[in-house]
Amino acid sequence: MLAKVTSCAVVGLDGALIQVEVDIARGLPNTTIVGLPDAAVNESKERVRSAVRNSGFYFPGTRVTVNLAPADLRKEGPAYDLPIAVGVLLASEQIVADVDGAIMMGELSLDGSLRHVSSVLPMAALAREQGLTTLYVPADDAPEASLVEGLTVYPVPNLLALVDHLTGHARLTPYKRGLSEDALTEAPPYATDLAEIKGQEHVKRALEVAAAGGHNMMMVGPPGAGKTLLARAMPGILPRLTLEEALDITRIYSVADALPAGEPLIRHRPFRAPHHTISYAGLVGGGHWPRPGEISLAHRGVLFLDELPEFGSRLLEMLRQPLEDHVVAISRSAGSLTYPANFTLIAAMNPCPCGYYGDTDKECTCTPGMV
Repeated sequence: MLAKVTSCAVVGLDGALIQVEVDIARGLPNTTIVGLPDAAVNESKERVRSAVRNSGFYFPGTRVTVNLAPADLRKEGPAYDLPIAVGVLLASEQIVADVDGAIMMGELSLDGSLRHVSSVLPMAALAREQGLTTLYVPADDAPEASLVEGLTVYPVPNLLALVDHLTGHARLTPYKRGLSEDALTEAPPYATDLAEIKGQEHVKRALEVAAAGGHNMMMVGPPGAGKTLLARAMPGILPRLTLEEALDITRIYSVADALPAGEPLIRHRPFRAPHHTISYAGLVGGGHWPRPGEISLAHRGVLFLDELPEFGSRLLEMLRQPLEDHVVAISRSAGSLTYPANFTLIAAMNPCPCGYYGDTDKECTCTPGMV
């Protein structure tokens, strides 16, 4: 018998619908997953088998074929565990349920409970765009999915609870946390408050000008002058986030799986300070499976590059396009992705290798050629 369950994949920052088709036929016991799955998706057949059995059902001892359509789109991550398990139960006629108009996602533990998955917010946004009204997600991800209005979000603790809900034995309670402009009225305090910094009045004035006009900034001074402390105070004097900006930032952090625990909505402007040993893919984004880099994680916030001369020339040259266009394009043989990168750049450096050129208290030990 054939069963179909709808799930979702993420390409860049956008979602794409995935049809999970499960077919059970006669033959030797074997489970095959097709549709360009990665290693995590291929391993899901073992997790699903154990989760189904430990939830009180049986896994078919025949030939099971799972197709993730469209087949030309790469599938990654463990989010397909739940739709595959539900598809197996439907195809084997252990349950009878209507799953049309719903999207399912979640990683299964061997005991049938659901674990957190990334990129829930883009998937929820896609569900609303496609006219799908119901979303089944792990209980830990329900607050994030509820940020999208117009959806009925069901927090699923385990596979058995979902089956009881679909068959009508025990209904799950929808998650009803709303989102409004009031969600940003009490933004969390920033780590550094500019009002608590004593001295350096000219630098503090420069920070205020940069914050008001959206300018970039570079600070040059000896070690211990407070360059890093002043840079960390910059997000606190930037304008408060609007709801649209907060959702924009949260979408990036959701895809990067960098949302803080218990905080489904980013309510403060990001501050990113990568070390000078960071790789090109770590700063710009990319990798075998492209992910947002530090410049995208600093979107609508501050990117701080301490010890600027220590960064490679290739990395610094790369910053030209994001600073001008406020986006970064990552091209691969399979296609191109674009991530937003609208950030304020603050750089800091010493005036010379020893750091004390022009200092009135400590003599510089560098030769003229080194300065």
